[in-house]
Amino acid sequence: MSFYEKKILPHVINCACGMKAVDLQRAKVVPLAQGQVLELGIGTGLNVKHYDAARVSKVIGIDPSEESWQLAQRAVQQSDVAIEYRIGSAEDIPLATESIDTAVITYTLCTIPDPTRALAEVVRVLRPGGRVLVAEHALAPDASVAKWQNRVNGFWGKMAGGCHINRDIRGLIDATPLQVQDWRAMYLPQTPKIAGYNVWGTATLR
Repeated sequence: MSFYEKKILPHVINCACGMKAVDLQRAKVVPLAQGQVLELGIGTGLNVKHYDAARVSKVIGIDPSEESWQLAQRAVQQSDVAIEYRIGSAEDIPLATESIDTAVITYTLCTIPDPTRALAEVVRVLRPGGRVLVAEHALAPDASVAKWQNRVNGFWGKMAGGCHINRDIRGLIDATPLQVQDWRAMYLPQTPKIAGYNVWGTATLR
């Protein structure tokens, strides 16, 4: 891991993913979490303040970056929700099968190297009837925007820790046993369109 990835990137991502418009997206899905919760890519803890302590028994955050987790400590210490961090990969979740009630995935599927495998792991650890809560930026439906997303994707990924600006998030979920219950999309205000097309919603394990 380079100096940039280890020391600088966590701060860059914390700033970009903590913008007001993005935080409002998190607030649309994270409070719906209940029971034993898995958060993929807990990172710097930007979701922590949105969990409802009356609904959540525990949050287990999986993330490969210990440096990002260190930046999350203030939010974690102020939370009324029990939060446990486990270093690990989304493609190989260190949890037992059928042990999770809710999986929270926000601004993470864009960066996971193998999102298909990661979603298969989410399905494995979910209990029957368990829910997945999603908020992500995604491939835009407008051809002119998608064209530029595809053009800048390689450069974007190098600057943003492997983030893909052009992933079809809904398509990835539809290819799993998860059944989408609610799904919405919009371009975030005051955000460049190539990075501003956002999708969010819920899906249940069939």
